[in-house]
Amino acid sequence: MHIRKATLDDAAACFALRREAILARCRGHYPDADLARWTGGEMSATFAGRVAEQFHVAIADGQVVGSGMVDLSTGKIDAVFVRPAYMGRGVGRALVAHLECLAKAAGLYSLQLESTLNAAPFYRSLGFEGDGQSIYESSLGVSLPCVPMTKRLGG
Repeated sequence: MHIRKATLDDAAACFALRREAILARCRGHYPDADLARWTGGEMSATFAGRVAEQFHVAIADGQVVGSGMVDLSTGKIDAVFVRPAYMGRGVGRALVAHLECLAKAAGLYSLQLESTLNAAPFYRSLGFEGDGQSIYESSLGVSLPCVPMTKRLGG
């Protein structure tokens, strides 16, 4: 597996793996109607542009198996998704470590993210802290409970 900067050509794969990951891991944590709205519809030009500008992708077996991004102006991590068949293999851990390295190189001292309820234990295992809940407002108009988390970066 290797991680590289995403291109516009990766947008469709990132959109598909996002949908697969949400449906595989968020079911039981959120109402089915919210999951359907969150994962429904077609990929927008805005999403594709965001992939090309800010995403990084994990590649294994010749395909995109994970995605993630960090906004280097704010330190916010977002869109960390792993294809279900590759979950539990270290893809998410490697993506977050890669994003942390980018943040450190940009001079950031901390990272923030809004974790889905099911992913909070994963992020805690990576050193993120946060136990409270807030509401994540998706660009698709879905309001979902989330766990705001932060991590201080060394050095």
